[in-house]
Amino acid sequence: MNWRHFGCALAALALAFCPRLAGADTTGAGMDAALGPAAGIAMYGLPALPAGFDHLPYANPGAPKGGTIRFGESGRFDSLNPWILAGRPAQGIANYVAESLMARSIDEPFTLYGLLAESVETAPDRSWVEFTLRPEARFSDGAPVTVDDVIWSYRTLGTLGHPRYQNVWRKVKEIAQTGPRSLRITFTEPDRELPLIMGMRPVLERAQWQGKDFANDTRTVPVGSGPYVIDRVETGRFLTLKRNPDWWGKDLPVNRGRYNFDILRWDYFGDPNTAFEAFKAGDIDVWREGSAAKWARDYDFPAVRRGEVVLDEIPHHRPSGISGLVMNTRLSVFADWRVREAMIDAYNFRFISNTLNAGAEPRITSYFANSDLAMRPGPAVGKVAALLAPYAAGLPPGTLSGYSLPETSDKMLDRPGLRHAAEMLEQAGWNVDDEGVLRNAKGQPFTFEILLKQGAADVQSNVDIYLQSLARLGIRPTVTRVDDAQYQMRVTNYDYGMTWMMIALSLSPGNEQMLYWGAKGVTDPGSRNLMGMNSPAAEAMVHAMLDARDPEDFTAAVRALDRILTAGRYVIPSWYPPETHVAHIRELHFPKRIPLYGDWPGFLPETWWYEAEQ
Repeated sequence: MNWRHFGCALAALALAFCPRLAGADTTGAGMDAALGPAAGIAMYGLPALPAGFDHLPYANPGAPKGGTIRFGESGRFDSLNPWILAGRPAQGIANYVAESLMARSIDEPFTLYGLLAESVETAPDRSWVEFTLRPEARFSDGAPVTVDDVIWSYRTLGTLGHPRYQNVWRKVKEIAQTGPRSLRITFTEPDRELPLIMGMRPVLERAQWQGKDFANDTRTVPVGSGPYVIDRVETGRFLTLKRNPDWWGKDLPVNRGRYNFDILRWDYFGDPNTAFEAFKAGDIDVWREGSAAKWARDYDFPAVRRGEVVLDEIPHHRPSGISGLVMNTRLSVFADWRVREAMIDAYNFRFISNTLNAGAEPRITSYFANSDLAMRPGPAVGKVAALLAPYAAGLPPGTLSGYSLPETSDKMLDRPGLRHAAEMLEQAGWNVDDEGVLRNAKGQPFTFEILLKQGAADVQSNVDIYLQSLARLGIRPTVTRVDDAQYQMRVTNYDYGMTWMMIALSLSPGNEQMLYWGAKGVTDPGSRNLMGMNSPAAEAMVHAMLDARDPEDFTAAVRALDRILTAGRYVIPSWYPPETHVAHIRELHFPKRIPLYGDWPGFLPETWWYEAEQ
């Protein structure tokens, strides 16, 4: 199957690259022109699909309806409300029960098409956005979706919902009804991304939540307007969603060929290994494999040999994101960048990768690696240098001059890496005593806790090898393994020294970056700022991204942010898969046309279907 069919140069897919991907007038002319109400909106330029398109290009409008798809999750859930901080929400509800005003196309960096809204209009400077609802939009109980429902949802999520909603709500100056089916949101400041973000907020039924404590209610079965309704729930064990045969939006072009299964089911298991065994036994229908070594080693079980399970490799062109051991700089032991550099030096990537992953996947070299948004090697130049210059005095070493990860060794003992780590620790005031313990001038030992989730065997193996290198530096951390609920609680409250961090990043980073790296996350619980970084320069680069009026300025701002994050030495990077490994029963099928983001949410299970061989 020819996956790589894109007609544009894939090395430049981020935003400015080709009209098919950006849907854009790449000269910049007309990018901020007020065009009146439209069926779609893009971060830059115009949507790729014309008005009146038949279906999304990566969906199969002829896909049969029916069947069940079963997923396996590790851990437990105790909440049916995925829009608040309290509880551990069940899978599926956020994506398939509730809907938003606009729907994202994962074949473009950041473009939305009308869903609950039939049109969107924004000011030339994007200081406001106006949506007009479709008259036929309905909740699953038959009630119409109204402007009142939208405004109530946005206000409630913005004040009582998860921090990811509250952070953006602070930029809303006013939200008001402007017509029988229209509303306008005015922002406190121009921001190219805010109109798109507001188009992606879930819309809930106001009447259902009257008299309930939304911020703490985890038991109410939510009513949505989406393709599925909640069917069966056994808290902590499984949840099934049933396709709504009366779904109001099933014939919309943006939905044609999508949401084909009658039943979506998630079963929960104690750990990933147990879930994988359930897949091998036929109790789960699809499995994403995150380890290239396991993909090469563990997929010759009987169902594969009989042809009952199919192995597919699905490419993507999205950034690597960041995955690895993150250091919590809220703790004094990791406050010094020299200490963090020593921790990175002690991590012998090549040996660990060869041992655990057969050396099959490349190392993450920066947060936006594998994309045109990634920082360039060597000194910062041009617009990137100009953006960073005002903050030069407070930037981590290497941000402007250039920073790269250390060379590592094929051998278990990386002597040059450990030697450099010891030098950095000594510069930071840490020395090994006569008993082989690393201590500071006060005689305090260098110690911290590595927090891991039970059942994460790959991460545990990774840490086990790393501990051997740390021991040679006189460092012996405590390793604590906790169950899923305890892990989530402790990470939410930043109660760890190191832990494993995974953050996926897109080709259109925006306001969510403040939730990832913003200063509020140093103290406010529940952010993704696991390292506890407080960097005015990083926040300024996020603002520069949001203020950018053309792809060149946007890319420069992201590359500058990438430099700050990478040179900050907050994470000991692991590896990333340039393609997704998916094993599934042979009755499951997906379109030949793979979108820009590959196997991203929006592709599986949305565009897949069930079809038994005749």
